[in-house]
Amino acid sequence: MSTSENKEQEVFFVKENDKMSVAYKKAQETFKFFWRELYWEHRRIVPAHGIAIVKFPFEQMFEGDEKPTIEYMWVNDINFNGESVTGVLVNKPIQLTNVSEGDVVTCDLHKISDWLLAISGKTYGGYTVHALRSDMSEEARAQHDSSWGLDFGDYNNILTVYNQQENPENLIEHPMCVNMGDKFLEFFKENPDQVTAVDEEGFTVLHRQAIAGNKKTIEILLSLGADKEVKNNKGKTALEYAKALNWEYVISVLE
Repeated sequence: MSTSENKEQEVFFVKENDKMSVAYKKAQETFKFFWRELYWEHRRIVPAHGIAIVKFPFEQMFEGDEKPTIEYMWVNDINFNGESVTGVLVNKPIQLTNVSEGDVVTCDLHKISDWLLAISGKTYGGYTVHALRSDMSEEARAQHDSSWGLDFGDYNNILTVYNQQENPENLIEHPMCVNMGDKFLEFFKENPDQVTAVDEEGFTVLHRQAIAGNKKTIEILLSLGADKEVKNNKGKTALEYAKALNWEYVISVLE
């Protein structure tokens, strides 16, 4: 049995250690921007995302095989705790029998294969998709994009955040974080107990903001007395999550 990638039963056979390995690494490094966008999507009155999915590798060892069979499949309804990604499997496995469409599944961040976001029909991320597109003829690429119904753009210039070409500052701070600063401040002044509230996993609001890379809201929380030394149930501070995800502008505020 072979390693495969599938979307709606389309199967691609790929070689590891080639451009796909580069795509996996890039997806893992930039996932933080995908999560930041999902964080703010949950706060929109009118949803903006057409697609928000992450690709996980799933494996199973079959009798008689020397190596496990691996399928790369898409997952939606994403949640992220700073270390692992959880969601619902949207593909039907081609070969695997140990996982099914609709299952709730989890993958460590350093093992995900890709992420793909679509806003107003334009895609962000999709590194493995672009790796496949780069090997297609123009005609095949156009057919591929049409089957998705999305504008993937240039595979040599993969976008990471919304409007980054027009507004490169969006790479530093999400525009909603900047625009909603006053409302955020007002809410926490009216609900001061929420500044120090801890959920069942030991996360404070400061932890969650650090994971999402929201510098302005972190500055507001600190000004209202949030304790940056608080550790969650895994013994981690907000700063440790910011460092793990390389949110450099957040790190400078929390240090």
